[in-house]
Amino acid sequence: MLEELTIAGLGVLENASAEFDPGFTVLTGETGAGKTMVVTSLHLLSGGRADASRVRTGHEKAVVEGRFRLDGAAGPAVGEILESAGAQADDASLIAIRTVGSDGRSRAHLGGRSVPVGVLGQVTSSMLTIHGQNDQLRLLRGDQQRAALDRFGGPDLAAALETYRTARARWVRLADELEQRRASSFELAQEADRLRFAVQELEAVSPEPGEDVALTATIKRLSDLERVRSAGVQAHALATGDADAVGDTGQGVITELGQIRTLLETSGDAALEALLPRVGEALAIVTDLASELSGIVAGLPADAAELDQLLVRQSELKALTRKYAPDVDGVREWWEQARTRLAEIDDPSESLEELTESVAAAAEEVGVAAAALRALRVDAAAKLADRVTEELGGLAMGDAALRVTVTPDLTEGVPEAEAAATTVTAVTPAGRRVLPVDGQRCRVGGDGADLVEFALVPHRDAVPMPIAKSASGGELSRVMLALEVVLASPEGGSVMVFDEVDAGVGGRAAVEIGRRLARLARNHQVIVVTHLPQVAAFADHHVVIGKDDGGATSSVRTLTGDERVGELARMLAGLGDTDTGRAHAEELLSTAQAERVG
Repeated sequence: MLEELTIAGLGVLENASAEFDPGFTVLTGETGAGKTMVVTSLHLLSGGRADASRVRTGHEKAVVEGRFRLDGAAGPAVGEILESAGAQADDASLIAIRTVGSDGRSRAHLGGRSVPVGVLGQVTSSMLTIHGQNDQLRLLRGDQQRAALDRFGGPDLAAALETYRTARARWVRLADELEQRRASSFELAQEADRLRFAVQELEAVSPEPGEDVALTATIKRLSDLERVRSAGVQAHALATGDADAVGDTGQGVITELGQIRTLLETSGDAALEALLPRVGEALAIVTDLASELSGIVAGLPADAAELDQLLVRQSELKALTRKYAPDVDGVREWWEQARTRLAEIDDPSESLEELTESVAAAAEEVGVAAAALRALRVDAAAKLADRVTEELGGLAMGDAALRVTVTPDLTEGVPEAEAAATTVTAVTPAGRRVLPVDGQRCRVGGDGADLVEFALVPHRDAVPMPIAKSASGGELSRVMLALEVVLASPEGGSVMVFDEVDAGVGGRAAVEIGRRLARLARNHQVIVVTHLPQVAAFADHHVVIGKDDGGATSSVRTLTGDERVGELARMLAGLGDTDTGRAHAEELLSTAQAERVG
């Protein structure tokens, strides 16, 4: 519930604050006193559009602060939003602030943290339901009427709508994919041919990882084969003393190191014998070196014929690196990607025929879901009409009745050939989503394949007319109030704000509106801006907005019992503080309060 509202620099309200209690609170005041600014401030707290022209002249900004008491009605989602935003609610009390600068810039704070306006709106709109004159105009739109019917339909209808939306989303996705596949089938075929040729070329060469680097090194050695062989043989002979290989080269390093070791072992001198380990290490190293030299020389080809084969291989690899990647490892990576992409294009499971079958099956699922949704809406429409009609009778609308009709959203002017293809393509050339539902071609939008219309029957035997054409301002106000009474959650807990819902209403109808608002207040916190004393008399609490300083500013204060009688007297044709006016006001107040208690 809303516990406190503070407004600074907004319209005629320079600094105003009001506390709100549970139940029915009425806001009254003379025309131009600033009653609408209270509703405007609540719209701002709900994330509504900021209007710099509303900032009071001479002020840099307008600030609206609301303190809310959190309860079960706020829903678990509110806690998640607060946690993700880093906001905190102290003792289940949440502070929401909206600031609008004279330059048009807007800022929002929630639980002590700066948050985007959208986040503020997510939290507060879950607790606040605001009904103003603009909301009555929205009721004239078909989508709003359908939303009201769906809300009345309860969990079963909500589940059916979610099932339909899920099925439709899948159908649209598959159908769009099919359309794209068909449109790009020529390009895909060309891509497949290019990839297939490339893969075959790569498979024929079959490069190994790092082969280009190893091949370059080998070719460099083989390019001067005799010089490499001579160097290896001579180095081996010097190490081993192989006179047959290079002529008389002496005894060789290995033999000489062996002689050094013998001399040191027989010297009898401790200092010379201490060098033996180092001589042994040198001997082992030279022996290993000789062995490796022998292996390298033995591995050299007998002639340069192998070099020609390696040069051919290098040419093949260079042809691949010029076309696909800078080196062989990059070529192999491209090769793998090409094979994967080719498999995707050639995968039978993704063929056009199978995708077409999937689209048709998904379309049939959408049609079934849309038909089930329509059946639930038709059933709910009859019940909603009966409930609202009953409420209208109590709102002094005589024999008026509400008719709620649910009809298929039929296509008109769609050629047969075009309509026949829509189960597959999903979109007609005119951009419509069309499917058969219950044997009729219907537009299938995000909310179903139905048109919902509220029609008012002003009296018995009259022809129902859409409320957009037949209802007056006062009748529309009462229809909206009757709907809200019917749609109000029995669990309660939300804050419902009505801005002049009684516009164009008077007399007995005004009394009935007061009764309905009082009934809503049993389970909800109801805040009403009104100019009718009959409505104000039913409130639990009365807040008046009055002009100060010759009308330059306005103040907000809660009235006591005697003050309330005086305000009601003023509202009664401006009788003011006269005995007659006060007597009339006291009678009206006592009658309304007695009826509430009863």
